[in-house]
Order: sequence, then C-alpha cells, then structure tokens
Amino acid sequence: MKTLYIDCGMGAAGDMLTAALLELLPEGARTAFVEFFNMLGIPGVRMSAEQSTKCGVVGTHVTVTVGGMEEDETMHDHDHSHDHEQTHTHADGTTHSHSHNGMYEIEHLVRYHLPLSSKVKDDIIAVYDIIAAAESKVHGVPVTEIHFHEVGTMDAVADVTAVCMLMDRIGPEQVIVSPINTGSGHVRCAHGILPVPAPATANILIGMPAYSNDIQSELLTPTGAALLKHFATGYGNMPVMTTQAVGYGMGKKDFPVANCVRVMLGESM
Repeated sequence: MKTLYIDCGMGAAGDMLTAALLELLPEGARTAFVEFFNMLGIPGVRMSAEQSTKCGVVGTHVTVTVGGMEEDETMHDHDHSHDHEQTHTHADGTTHSHSHNGMYEIEHLVRYHLPLSSKVKDDIIAVYDIIAAAESKVHGVPVTEIHFHEVGTMDAVADVTAVCMLMDRIGPEQVIVSPINTGSGHVRCAHGILPVPAPATANILIGMPAYSNDIQSELLTPTGAALLKHFATGYGNMPVMTTQAVGYGMGKKDFPVANCVRVMLGESM
C-alpha cells in the first residue's frame, strides 16, 4: 500500500508541509510545480523554494509572498476572529463596516477562480471548514461570522492550496501522522498573550495524539493542524514500510533540534 508517513516531532506549519511534500516530487517536477502554482492566480501570491540547512540536514524552505511582502511570523495564524471588521466613513458622515475573508469569500475564490480539479478544491475547503469550526468554538460565534485575518490571508490560502495539490499529485493510499509536538510557552496575538498550543489549534487537536516538550515556541499552527487532521488516515509510529523517497520541509526558526517536518513515502507491508 502506498503510504505517506509524516513525522511531526517539530510540529507542523503549512509552509513546512508544502516544502516537505515538494521534495517527494522528482527534481525537475519541483520547479514545474512552483511555476504552475504561481500561475494559479491567487491574488498577489508568489511562492519560491530554496535549499535550507538545519542542524547539518539539507532540505527545502518555501517562502510565500503576498504583494511582494512576506508575512510577519510573530502574528501568523493568530489575528483572526469574528471581530476583524473595517469601518468606512462616507462623506455624509454615515459609516458602514465589512469584513474580509470569511468562509464565503474563500470558498468563492477556490471554487470559481482557481483552475484546479474538483477533488483538490474540495480538500482546500474541507481544511478551511476545520479551521472555521475551531475558530467558531473559540470565539463563541457561528461559523458564518468567522472572518479570518491571518489564516484567511492569501498567504495561508497559498499554503493550504499547495499542500492539497501536492497530496493529490503524490496520491498516497494511507497517511500516517506521528504524535505531534505542539511546542510550549506563549504566543502573542491580536487579542493578547495566549498559551501554546493556541486555542484554535487546541480545538483542532481534539482526537489527535499530541504532546509538548521543553521547546519554548509555537511549533504547530492552526493551518498545519487542520491539514494534518484532514489528510491523516491514522496516527502513530512509522509503520513497517519500504521507503522510496524522503522529504525535509524546513521552518524559519533555529533550535537545538532540526526544525523540520519530515515525510517518508513508500510501500507498507
């Protein structure tokens, strides 16, 4: 059985999963994938992949820019909720407010503007449904009122889309995810200081094996958690399998332990 094993000993984020899965493609196909991705038409988005080394191990680091700017990771994935509205004042003194990037807007973009198969589109929206349900629970508002700010930015749409596209290309029959290291400590967000894992991530983790160790950092983002939850067919240690390819997706930060997601593709017994 074609098996993908995802080692989350250093957590997971959308860009790290993208980079790790990209390494499973044949070398020539990696450049072609990035070029195709950049022609999809996700507003303002450009992806690049470059070699990165962590603790002596060489892997791939993926960078996504929106309008030429890279997102500030200190706020990544946390500045999103029901209260992100922009208020506009008209010349006559009346005001109206509107929010951007709710589920409706994201679904509209994915369904009607991205030239992808219906299966990949379904996967992208299913991942967003997981995130929206977790946010809804955290903020105590209906899913229809959740308006993503960070998670809903084009940066995260790019991460989710890339992972769903790569999973479709690789086509594993089963996906086994290791117990997930969430990291520890606290994270700063728009609403203040929150514990790691952040509340939305903690909600997504329900039913998934996770742990925390002494690394004082957020290792698992809501996007990473939702992608793992959607694609996992099982959790646990690496099954008995004959490995055919290994990929390393590198994060930005440096720790005493190599900051990467490792994926292994092969045939399980």
